[in-house]
Amino acid sequence: MTRRTSPHLPAVLSLGAVCQIAQVVVLREFLAVFHGNELSFGIILAAWMLWVGLGSRAAGSLAERFDAARAVGMVVPAVLVLLPATVLAIRMLRPLAAVPPGAHLSIATIAAASFTIVAPVGFLLGTLFVLLTRGWRLRDGAADTTTAGKSYIAEASGHAVGGVVFTLLLAGRLNSFEAMTAAGVLMAAAALVVMRDRRVPLMVVAAVSAGSLPALGMVDEWAHRLHWAALAPRHELVDTVQSRYGAVSLARLDGQYSFFQSGNLLFSAAGPGAAAPMEEQEAVVTAHLAMAQHPDPRRVLLLGGGLRGVLREVVRYPSVRVDYVELDPVVTTLARRHLPGDAVAALDRADVAVAHGDGRLFLKETGRRYDLIVVDAPDPATAVLNRYYTEEFFRLVSAKLTPGGVVALSVASTPDLRGSEIVNRNATIYHTLRRVFARVLPVGERTLFFFATDDPRSVSADAAQLRERFARHGIAPPGFPPAQFDLLLLEEPLRRVNWIIRNHGRTDDAHRLPPDAGPLLLPPVAEQERLEAELPPANPRFFVNSDFRPIGYVHTLAFWNRITRTDRVGVFRWLLTVEPWWIVPPAAAVVAASALLGRARRRRGIAGVGRFALLVAVFTTGLSTMTLQVALLFAFQSVYGFVYEMAGAIVAAFMAGLALGTAGTQRFVRERSSPRTLMVVQLAIAACAAAIAVLLPYSAAVARPAAQLALFFGATLLAGFLNGVDFPLAAACVHSLDGRAERATGTVYGVELFGACGGAVAAGVIVAPVLGV
Repeated sequence: MTRRTSPHLPAVLSLGAVCQIAQVVVLREFLAVFHGNELSFGIILAAWMLWVGLGSRAAGSLAERFDAARAVGMVVPAVLVLLPATVLAIRMLRPLAAVPPGAHLSIATIAAASFTIVAPVGFLLGTLFVLLTRGWRLRDGAADTTTAGKSYIAEASGHAVGGVVFTLLLAGRLNSFEAMTAAGVLMAAAALVVMRDRRVPLMVVAAVSAGSLPALGMVDEWAHRLHWAALAPRHELVDTVQSRYGAVSLARLDGQYSFFQSGNLLFSAAGPGAAAPMEEQEAVVTAHLAMAQHPDPRRVLLLGGGLRGVLREVVRYPSVRVDYVELDPVVTTLARRHLPGDAVAALDRADVAVAHGDGRLFLKETGRRYDLIVVDAPDPATAVLNRYYTEEFFRLVSAKLTPGGVVALSVASTPDLRGSEIVNRNATIYHTLRRVFARVLPVGERTLFFFATDDPRSVSADAAQLRERFARHGIAPPGFPPAQFDLLLLEEPLRRVNWIIRNHGRTDDAHRLPPDAGPLLLPPVAEQERLEAELPPANPRFFVNSDFRPIGYVHTLAFWNRITRTDRVGVFRWLLTVEPWWIVPPAAAVVAASALLGRARRRRGIAGVGRFALLVAVFTTGLSTMTLQVALLFAFQSVYGFVYEMAGAIVAAFMAGLALGTAGTQRFVRERSSPRTLMVVQLAIAACAAAIAVLLPYSAAVARPAAQLALFFGATLLAGFLNGVDFPLAAACVHSLDGRAERATGTVYGVELFGACGGAVAAGVIVAPVLGV
């Protein structure tokens, strides 16, 4: 006789899918509010894990007192309402928290907001897992935790399916309110199957939610405007479009259009009939100062910035061919729709080739070499932007330059380089460039330009030489007279900027100290370049920016938090004091406590001590596997740059591994309550982490994007697999001590999530960005 599939299976599958979709939507929405700050990755994930774990733990203790089906009928309608309400709460965060317009939120505010807003929906989703598992166990008539393993497999499978569905089907097609509501209706439909009675309230809530879908577009637009009114109250929000790379917003102020992505300013440009703003003048300066740094630029690569006016200025030069790479086609579409014709006319010229996609991937795949590469990216205020300021990126750029070729880039700065945070960031960019190029020249004050080359004859700080190069082209662009070179290269500020940048960062404590102002009479730049050879090397930990230690990103966040004064507790200053050995005392304490308690258990036969030791193992499993997942997310963001789009798929790979690991254990391991088997799995997790740590730095050098994807997804799948093997073993071991299936399931699930919460915070805020992936 064929055994029928339990109706609880689709319910648990849908729960996993809803959890995954909700997690990714919450992550994306918070990132838009937090200016794309990836330090919030760990905090948001930690908040999610904590509340889901608390819900699971509470349900595990109380499940035996309630009818599981009726409890599901009460919880699911609440979840259905809370899913879109959570999105609304995130959009209302800035006005409710009274954050100053444009200011970055402090780490404390990010943590408080994340843990508060996620609490209701996370807690209820955690209770649902235990309630559905209990109902499934009672239907099967099982007395052990076998059903818990089935539920874990089904939920993990639902997570994987939800991640793939969101990435391939929902992202970019449904707004956040629609995605959350649709996911909730799906879960409600599955929950109705397992309910025996009292279905009417859930059916009513589900029907109302489904009926509201056509109106959610207006709700989404209203919520965007509510958020925007607090972010930039003087700007008029013209349009917001969801793209695969983040929400793109277009705002207007006095005829000037500003383009934002995930809350970060990309660029500003003058609209039809508007006077040229300061930002557009900066684009003019960027283009002509960069072009003059090469004796005869013929082939130019422009990474970003073209729509703000840099491309328009570069194509004024005769006999120049330009490859222009813009990440997001949505930005180009909005620019064509709203900017004046002369601002976008250069896109259609025969001597301009426009490509949409990631600039780093373009460099890897192109076979061309360039005389000049202009990197016109925003400041490295996020990990995805930091990718254009790392040693790995500069080596890639160097390989694509012709002999004597030049790379030009710029960042925001301050006159006289006031403030240790901005000096730390700018010196980091300089020292990172110097590890790749023979000569690097910093120029400027409020905007600091870096010009780097392997041929000292190309880059010049001599205004007369630059004027002569400029005159050869026979152009007279409006807004840039030849005398502009003299203003940009005034001798005193040029010497001062070069002295500070070249000398800062060469001691162990330089990141905590103000820069050296130097002697009263500073030597010329040429003399400073000769003296630099006698200086000690830069401190690589704090002043060399890499894909796998994005310290430039941390320095930039410290700078923005300083000028907006949102980091009053000095979190970023504290982060820069973290040392790798700090992990040793807590790890040693855990090992010592486990050894002592294990010895006491053997002598006295105290079951509670054994239970404690098992839960320590469960906690560390959640901590280590979540640390691996966050580290892989950071690494993927740095190397591939698509984490906003691919977050669902990456987490889906982890959950697919989780399902495979649990299913394999359920089928092939007979003695699942053996602590010795659990110990072997713990050692395997440690070995996996060590292997990933050794192999991951080589991923940046992998030439083919498909191979990089395979590497990241394979490592993520492996981490999830080992976590999946661990869960049924730990649940069986705990059940063997207390004999209560729901309590064992809820406890193990909750404690594992508590460990994941700690791992997410540690990896996302401290370990990955400061100590390195």
